Amino acid sequence: SFPQSYIHSFIHSFSTRSESCIITYKMAKKDKKKVAVSVSLNETAKFSTIDAPGVSQPNMEEVVEAAAAAAAAAGGAQGRRAISSTGPRMTAEKSGGKFIGGDSFTERTKNPPFLQTRNSIYEQIKARRAAELSTKEQIPITVTMPDGTLMEKDREGTAFTAWKTTPFHVAQVISQGLADSSTVARVTYESFVTDYSLSEDGMEGEDTLMDAMEDGGIEQDQTAASTATKTLLWDMTRPLVGPVAKLELLKFADDKEAKTVFWHSSAHMLGEALEHLYGCKLTIGPPLAGGFYYDSFMGADALREEDYKPVEAEVSKIIKAKQKFERMVITKEEGLELFADNPFKVQILKTKVADGTRTTVYRCGDLIDLCRGPHVSTTGKVKAFAATRHSATNWLGDTENDTLQRMYGISFPDKKMLKVWKENQEKAKERDHRRIAAKQDLVMFHELSAGSAFWLPHGTRIYNKLIEFIKDHYWKRGYSEIITPNIYNLNLWHQSGHALHYKDAMFCFDVEGQEWAMKPMNCPGHCLMFANSIRSWRDLPIRFADFGVLHRNELSGALTGLTRVRRFQQDDAHIYCTEDQIESEVLGSLDFMKSVYTTFGMTYKLELSTRPAKALGDVELWDKAEKALANAMDEFAGKGGWRVNPGDGAFYGPKIDIKVMDAMDRIHQCATVQLDFQLPIRFNLEYNTGLKEKGKEFARPVMVHRAMLGSVERMFAVLCEHYGGKWPLWLSPRQLMVIPIHAEFGDYCSGIRQKLHDEKFYADVDLSKSTFQKKVRNAQIAQYNFQLVVGKAECENGTVNIRTRDNKVEGEMKVE
Repeated sequence: SFPQSYIHSFIHSFSTRSESCIITYKMAKKDKKKVAVSVSLNETAKFSTIDAPGVSQPNMEEVVEAAAAAAAAAGGAQGRRAISSTGPRMTAEKSGGKFIGGDSFTERTKNPPFLQTRNSIYEQIKARRAAELSTKEQIPITVTMPDGTLMEKDREGTAFTAWKTTPFHVAQVISQGLADSSTVARVTYESFVTDYSLSEDGMEGEDTLMDAMEDGGIEQDQTAASTATKTLLWDMTRPLVGPVAKLELLKFADDKEAKTVFWHSSAHMLGEALEHLYGCKLTIGPPLAGGFYYDSFMGADALREEDYKPVEAEVSKIIKAKQKFERMVITKEEGLELFADNPFKVQILKTKVADGTRTTVYRCGDLIDLCRGPHVSTTGKVKAFAATRHSATNWLGDTENDTLQRMYGISFPDKKMLKVWKENQEKAKERDHRRIAAKQDLVMFHELSAGSAFWLPHGTRIYNKLIEFIKDHYWKRGYSEIITPNIYNLNLWHQSGHALHYKDAMFCFDVEGQEWAMKPMNCPGHCLMFANSIRSWRDLPIRFADFGVLHRNELSGALTGLTRVRRFQQDDAHIYCTEDQIESEVLGSLDFMKSVYTTFGMTYKLELSTRPAKALGDVELWDKAEKALANAMDEFAGKGGWRVNPGDGAFYGPKIDIKVMDAMDRIHQCATVQLDFQLPIRFNLEYNTGLKEKGKEFARPVMVHRAMLGSVERMFAVLCEHYGGKWPLWLSPRQLMVIPIHAEFGDYCSGIRQKLHDEKFYADVDLSKSTFQKKVRNAQIAQYNFQLVVGKAECENGTVNIRTRDNKVEGEMKVE
């Protein structure tokens, strides 16, 4: 009886091939059954879903009853979300009533005995793999570089051969400096040699870190992970296994995947230090979008800030040792023996690695870890390392499971990079939206509604102005604003496909014996509105815009200021158009985006993400849509003004990724333009084509998902940090402060303030007993854009004297 999440992962792995699979499952007190299904993978505009023909959605009444019984049996525990889950979810194994960590860690122990035992077992397995390798035929291979150069021999003139030549050897032919500076290789094979097998090489199973990497903001490159196209990220020191059609050598400074690999290797080094110093039980250690972390089990013990320096010192020793990262394939049974002392690694192996299959481990020093890789060649590639923070977390992110200790880190191939990073971190602290929002009385939070912001009067001014700003664009650009319900019967989410994968992140509740939920996105509701009327080709494009309130049941531990919340609004719009209108509608959306971010003073980059290997829908439609997007981007940005991100489109359609840069050159992905071929199918959306030919009277519209701000809450946070709290006049919640030099001018100042208020300026008057200098300083600290100073001359002349918040005197001016 596997957890349902693993069954979904199992189905997902089969959906990449035209095969059927047999699934054994148990649910809601029913007997075990075997169901043969032909699996197909669909993905809506926000989340992937699975269609299994002949298998209906579960009877929700039975599931609710089963969930209620399970909750009661657990003493009412609600699990990892804010409410009881109404379906099966992944839980840790319990043994004798204890969490799986048990007494595997009792106290801090330096260089614990299990390190030596584990290494001894590793050497035995390594000998078996060496025997297997000796049977491989080292046949000649060729390697083609990105510029088309064909390479066949190493520096000594020896022919490149499979199972021996590595990307490092190829790079050495060009220059030793290139070989030394390359972090990882991206290899596109023409073919694999006949004695190479992905399954034998441990490459067909599930990547055990995939979920954690996605949670940490790592975007998985579909091309680099595609075995169908034989394009793979490859260790620089790992032997090649076939003729190479394209070998790319990636460097930390130039490539995001090289950064990911570099930080993944650094996480292993952090894990090695934690084992050396404390003997803790390591769980997972993924790279993040900007760094890495490692979770470890330490029983009742916990990491402290004073642990940072010892960890950094230990990592420094590991760096100086220049330990090699060594990849090895293991069977599931060998893995269980290798990690017998670590219950967390054992559970990963039991649940993520199928019986009779293989996976991989990496060794550096005496750390041996389950890992898909790839990694840097040696620990010496890391030149600068810092432990940055720590926190408590739970195994599998579930508060019912073992408490773990998480340590975060950052590393670079140059010490100067670390220095710059630390300087930027200090600047970022000053610009942190949580700090600014509290200081300027914009937003508050309360534990009685965790993850939902309380917008104070001045914060509400900014929030409303952002919405008004977008609504003005809607009026000019032909959008129709609509209002949709906040709650729906869960059947809507079954039809859209979101319920199957996303239900755990929805707020669900019972209404007269049926399950309902608060909406986490607007798309399905907009589809209902489109389907409500008979549509003609003359009606298209239809542009529905909705600022409806959305709710997502995020993990409490994941809530972060305004960037990760449970209640939010989006400038969400969906365009329904014909295939021939795709280009013009996308061009209009890009022009919309440009206008918005130019107003904000932010720059952007565009990427076209094309058809992935597991795309759904007609190839001709994909090709036509991608061409339309490319034409729109050429017209908008010019040829060469954007880049292709091959194979990284969503399953449901190609998309344009818009990367926005703020004042600190940080990248944010807020705006989006995505095509969707699948949701119109799920809701059977059609329009009358006006054609008389039989079978062509009706056609499906193409659905364009687009947002300019994305979440208003998140955009507020981005802009808060972009401006550093110095809001531009049009967006500022404190625009003008009228300041009398003496109290006798108070009435005149109050009159000025009222005139400004009537003209819809946010104006205040300081009638306090503070000194004039103090009033000016207070207004500047509060980030009023202008101070209007009034003295005797101003009263007599009907004027004010204007100062900026940067204390620049603009001079006397009539109020009118």
